[in-house]
This record gives sequence, C-alpha cells and structure tokens, in this order.
Amino acid sequence: MKGNIGIKILIIILILFIIVAGALLAIKIMDEKSILTNNKLDGKQDENDNQQEPNKEPEKQIQIYSGKERPIAVMIDNVGQALPQAGLNDAYIVYQIIAEGGLTRYMAVFKGVNLEKIGPVRSSRHYFLDYAMENDAIYVHYGWSPQAEKDISKYRVNNINGITAPSSTFWRVKDKPSPHNAVTSTEKILNQAKNFGYRTTSDEKSVLNYVTDEVNLEEDSAIIATDVVIPYPSEKAEFKYNEETLRYERYTNGKLQKDWTTSEVVSTKNIIITYASNSKLQDTENKDRQDLDNIGDLKGYYITNGKAIEIVCSKSSRTAKTIYKDLEGNIINVNDGNTFIEICPINTKVTFE
Repeated sequence: MKGNIGIKILIIILILFIIVAGALLAIKIMDEKSILTNNKLDGKQDENDNQQEPNKEPEKQIQIYSGKERPIAVMIDNVGQALPQAGLNDAYIVYQIIAEGGLTRYMAVFKGVNLEKIGPVRSSRHYFLDYAMENDAIYVHYGWSPQAEKDISKYRVNNINGITAPSSTFWRVKDKPSPHNAVTSTEKILNQAKNFGYRTTSDEKSVLNYVTDEVNLEEDSAIIATDVVIPYPSEKAEFKYNEETLRYERYTNGKLQKDWTTSEVVSTKNIIITYASNSKLQDTENKDRQDLDNIGDLKGYYITNGKAIEIVCSKSSRTAKTIYKDLEGNIINVNDGNTFIEICPINTKVTFE
C-alpha cells in the first residue's frame, strides 16, 4: 500500500511540474510576441522581417508636382523680339493662349524650383487668371489690360505687378529690346510675396491627374502623333516626338526652341490641346484685345508618347479646376512630367502625323 501511495505522489508531482513548465513556456511566448508587436509599432523590424522582403522597392512618388510650395504663374512674352524665353522647361505647366493681333502669350507655372532668370515677363490678360486661380498660384506680370486689372481686384488674386512692385523684383536686360526685356527670379518673387503678406504654401491638389506608371495611349481610337502642328494666326507651333527621350521637342515657325539661359531644347512630356472660342473684347483702350469662352465642356486632345486621344476639357467656373476626361467620361491619367496646354481658337486646324 505504501508503495502505491508513493507512486501516486510522484505522478502528482510530475503532473504539477508539467503544468507549471507549460505555463512558464506560454508566458515566455506571449512576452516575445508582445515585444515583436511593439517593435513593429515603433517602426522597428527584426532581421527576419528584412530577409523576407529583400527586393521590395520604395513606393513611387510623383516628381513633377510635390511638396507644399505654392505655385508661381508668370506671364511670358512670345513675339519674335522676345525669343528665346527663360524658364519654360522648368514649369510643370505652360499655358499658351491667343492674344490681340493673332499673337499668343505663355503663362508658365512653377512649383518648388529655384530659377535665377524667368522671362521676358509681359502684361496680364484676364482669361489667364482663370488658370492661375485653378493652380492656386501667385500671379506675376508686368502691366495689365483694363479687364485684367479689374478682375485681379474682383477675384482678389495674389499678384505681383512689375510696374508697381519695388524695382528690385524685376530688372531689364540689355540683349533684348524694351519692352521685351523684363525678367525676374523665383527668389525675388517669393521675397516680394512675403512682403505683400501672400501665402507661400499650398495644400491644393494638382489640376492634372498625374500617375507614376507610364501612360501609353493604347485605345483603338488613339491617333499617331509623332509630329503635332498647331497653326496659331501668328505662329506655327510644332511638337516633334523624340523616341529616345520619350519627349516632344518644340518648334516655333520651323525653328527649334531653346532656353535663353541654358540653351537646352524646349521639350515636354505631355501636350493638351483645348479648342475655345475667342472674340474681340470691347475695353476702354480699343486695342483688339480678346475674350475667351472657356467655361463648359470643350473639345481637345491629350498627347503623350507618340499618340493622341480625343478628350473633353470641362471647366465649371473661372475659379474651378479644369477636369480633363476621355470620351467615356473618365478622368485621364497624365504622365509624370511637364505639360504644354495649348488653348487655341476653335477653328484651328491641328494636324497629326
């Protein structure tokens, strides 16, 4: 009997030992899991985690439009005496629109770049304000038309006018004739903006729907567009596709455009064409200045990587962002790169080759 009792006691002790050991092991496992979880929450990973995804690439980020810097929109001269211009390659968007006498002007929109020379800077026309406002940009110009002056006040556009701004903000160069020789810099613009109390940061999203993956227009309706010609009344604007750089090089009246400062070829990743009616504006100076009917749904094209598709350019008001959609109503994806937006008269015979 005593032997049986001893065996039972040993069995009970062994069972208790196994239970205690199991409990201690469970506690240790739980502690290790807790430490691992806390490390991951703190942004730490153990060596095993790093070994599991050795080839994981960092997430792609849009390059052409990033950061909190507020855009700057600068009116750029585009007559023969003004060529070449400085800064067009560094703008994320360049708008070209008809002006009086069949001439055109550019508005180059910059974000987060440092340029020592931009120009030649010319005077404002009121419909360019629509595109400065939709980009939440500080608007820079040298003079203005009566309608532009009125609308800048009406819409409270943060603007810097070369005629009234301190002389240190703009200067005139000697290698171009006046009035085609006024220039400025991003540093001087931002300094003057701060002096005026303007906001210099922006949380606004981009007008264009940029994507990181390369956009190739493979639709059945896509048009071959390796040579795009836009015959403005006073200028034959032409974009020729370079298959090596995957960019369009810009020509004006048959001559390759180059930057005034760097001598680099003016080129672009994207082109958007918008057809808009223009008409003579009756202002107090009677200089044949133009008005632009750009509100509503306008026909156009998106062009990139050697092809083009038809699009609809929708703008609900002068301050609203333009929405660029395909013919099925989808917002188009735009390649991460700079864009020339060519807003041309509605009867312009654009050709593609």
